[in-house]
This record gives sequence, C-alpha cells and structure tokens, in this order.
Amino acid sequence: MMFLLMAVSYFWSINKQETLSAIPKEIVLLLLPLVFMKIQISKSQKDKLLKYYSYSMVILVVVFLLRAIIRYAINHDSRAFFYHGEDYNDFGLVPKLLNAIHVSVFVALAFFYFFTKEIKSKIDIILSFLLAAFIVLLSSKNVILVFIFLILIYYFYYSKASHKMRLRNLIIFGGIIVIGLSFGKIKQRFQEEFRNNAPNSLSPNVTSTLENGVHNISIYEAWNNETFSPNDFFPGTAFRVYQARIFFELLKEEPIFLNGFGLNASTEKLIEKEKKYNLYNGYGTFNFHNQYIQNFAEIGVVGFLLLVIMLFISLKNAINNKDFIHFSFTILMISLFLTESFLWRQRGVVFFTLLFCIFNSINHKEISNTETK
Repeated sequence: MMFLLMAVSYFWSINKQETLSAIPKEIVLLLLPLVFMKIQISKSQKDKLLKYYSYSMVILVVVFLLRAIIRYAINHDSRAFFYHGEDYNDFGLVPKLLNAIHVSVFVALAFFYFFTKEIKSKIDIILSFLLAAFIVLLSSKNVILVFIFLILIYYFYYSKASHKMRLRNLIIFGGIIVIGLSFGKIKQRFQEEFRNNAPNSLSPNVTSTLENGVHNISIYEAWNNETFSPNDFFPGTAFRVYQARIFFELLKEEPIFLNGFGLNASTEKLIEKEKKYNLYNGYGTFNFHNQYIQNFAEIGVVGFLLLVIMLFISLKNAINNKDFIHFSFTILMISLFLTESFLWRQRGVVFFTLLFCIFNSINHKEISNTETK
C-alpha cells in the first residue's frame, strides 16, 4: 500500500524527475510483502535466518575493527575507532556512506540474538561483548540510549534469571557503559550534544556557544531564530528540531496535508528555506532526518498513518508473541525513524521490509499446535 502511494505521488509531484528516479529504490515495499503472502515461515526458519544474519554482522564487525587497527597503526589517528568519516575524509570506524547510526542498528539486532539465548556458550558471551563494544564505539547517541533501554527491558520483563542475578548483571553492564562513555571520543560526542541541547537550551536566555568562530546553535535557536548565518553550525538534535520547524511551516504554507510534495520531491522546498534563513550552503540538501515527517511531507497524511500502523502492528505482535528480538527490532525502528529518514535509503528500506515481513509472517498457530502436542 505504501509503495503504491509512493508510485502514484508521481502525478502530483513538484519534481517528477526526482520522484520517478526514487520509485525503483522503494519497490521492495511491494515485492517482499507479495513474496511473504505466498510463504509462511516457521519459528525455526526465522531463528535460522536470524542466526545467519547475526554471524554475518559479527564478520562485518571484525572486518571493521581490523581495518581500524591497521589504519591506527599507520596514521596514529584515534578517529579510526569511532563513528564514521566526514565528507572529505574516511577516518571513522565505518565509512560515512554506510552511516554509523544505520550500522549501529544492524549490529544491535545481532547483539540481541546472542544476548537473549537462554543457554549461552562462551562464544555467545564473547560475541555479545564484542558487538556491544562496537555499538559503543560507533557513538550513535540515540542508538546507545535505546540499546541500554532494551537491555533493561529484557532483564526486568523477559529474562528468566533471578532478581539477584538481574541486579548483579545490571550493575556490571552499567559499569561497562560508564567506562565506555568515559572514553574521550564517545564522551566528547555526548558532551557536545548535551552542552548545546541541554534542557535549559529551551530557554530564550540561552544562546549558542562560540567555538573557533563557529556558532553552535541551541534547540531554542533552531526553533525560534528568524534568521541564521553561514557561520552557524547545527548539532544533531538542533538540526532535527530545525527540520521539524521547517516541516510545520511548509504544512501551513503549502497544500501538502493530503498528498505531500511527491516522493523524494521535498528537497527544493528545503533549499528555498535554506536561502530564506541564510543557512550555510548545503543544509537545504539534507532530507528531514525523520521518517515520520518525511512520509507526511512527501506522500501526505495517509503515508504517515500507514507507517505508524505498520509499527503498531509489529509492536503488538512482538508483545503478544513474547518475542524479544522482534520487540527490539520494532523499538529500534520506532526510535531510528525519529532521527533518520531510513526508508529513503535503499539499504534502509530493504532491511526494514525484510525484517518486518519475517517477524510478522510467522505461523504462530503452527507453533501453538506443536507446543500443545
């Protein structure tokens, strides 16, 4: 349904060429559900698929860690172990093209496969720690916080361990996270975000900070400033607040409530706003960095509601089936969609659609009958 809406948005798109070029990228939203309508996988098949996926992620993590070690040995640059590279260099743990936030989500799901095994081998424990460490090194604030939240949910609501064991393991894991966040680069990323976007930055008395002639914009300024300057820099949260502000302005100014601008067609409107607010050249080329807003702005209120309904169905099925990995996948997607237009990337739409179909097409009646026998 969502793909069909994307496809027909061509007829009212404000940039038909951009919409036409984006449609093939989203076709998996149509093809994969059609495939899963013809097949219904069993729980054992799902577990096997997750196993293959998780071990593939382990291989990916090992490759990137070895890459970081080699690059550090050559360049003596600690950036090789953190986040992703910038536009004009590739010094990060993963290339910018892959995006550290996206990789964090991919690795987090694999982590929960090993972490939630009822009977863990030493290898499972080692791999769990390896994947957790990699997520911390990737330094995605949003994913790290959701990752910790999911671990707490598992211990308090899903784990079969005793309360004493839960408390002990919780303390141990908390200590590991504290130690991890104390590492310079990771601590710096969190400090920068909270310094510029702390709760008091919502106050009109708080202005942007100045570093080396560059103004770091606060949340309040991102939402309220009547104009900016090319010297202004938007930290992650402030930029997303600015993008949300622009969406609500466009919603008032343009007739997009029902239909939107058309798939992938909102960029020219964002560029217009960049010029209006005198932002540094290039900010307008970034998408909304919020999947809910992206859907609403480009395929209208129906596209927004379809996405919300899909996530609600997935969360409901995960809770009803007491499937923690399914639950983790859905919570990770809900949170990721708040900060990334994930489905507008080909790897994002393939990942989401495939995992959504796998988790929500399991024959649970078959499982119940087997358990009854």
